Amino acid sequence: MEMTKVTAQGVPYEAWKDNEYIEKLVAQLQASGTNVLVGSMDKLINWGRSNSIWPLTFATSCCGIEFVSLGAARFDMARFGWEVARSSPRQADFMMVAGTIVHRMVPVFRRLYDQLAEPKYVIACGSCAISGGPFRNSYHVARGIDDIVPVDVYCPGCPPRPEAMIYAIMQLSRKIKVERFFGGVNRQESRKQFLQEHPACENPQSRID
Repeated sequence: MEMTKVTAQGVPYEAWKDNEYIEKLVAQLQASGTNVLVGSMDKLINWGRSNSIWPLTFATSCCGIEFVSLGAARFDMARFGWEVARSSPRQADFMMVAGTIVHRMVPVFRRLYDQLAEPKYVIACGSCAISGGPFRNSYHVARGIDDIVPVDVYCPGCPPRPEAMIYAIMQLSRKIKVERFFGGVNRQESRKQFLQEHPACENPQSRID
């Protein structure tokens, strides 16, 4: 079988939107026995990101104990690529908020969120983080963290079972897979829009004054 010699060539800028040119180039490479995979950088990068999301755990009560069990042998979150729990927000991809958030804790919580590198995500884990839970009518408890930061996934329960937490992180993984990493926004809701709709969150210190 005679092999066709393929010379290396760059794709002109104008030809990137020309599918016929790309198909012809792929056909030439395949004819010479070269394996070619055509895709987008968005899909490749998001595939890697969605299978290696590192949590920053902000646990204040019993929901945090349930999250700790994910790292044990029975649930083994390492099989999903989540096992690298970070103590620094600058090394984490998402914040797992598990437990009651009181007003005096809000500025610290918001500061940690701001220190997360973009793109960043938040999972509200448990009824206390979602709505204040059984302490909702208490004078000192924040009635849900979605008034403080944008929330990507809600995981209900009091406390939620470890299986529910695994499902919540899997939902976040699915969300990451369909995002646009290049040439688009990484969030459905921008921080500027969120602060416009929640003006009190721009100055969290005002909650405790």
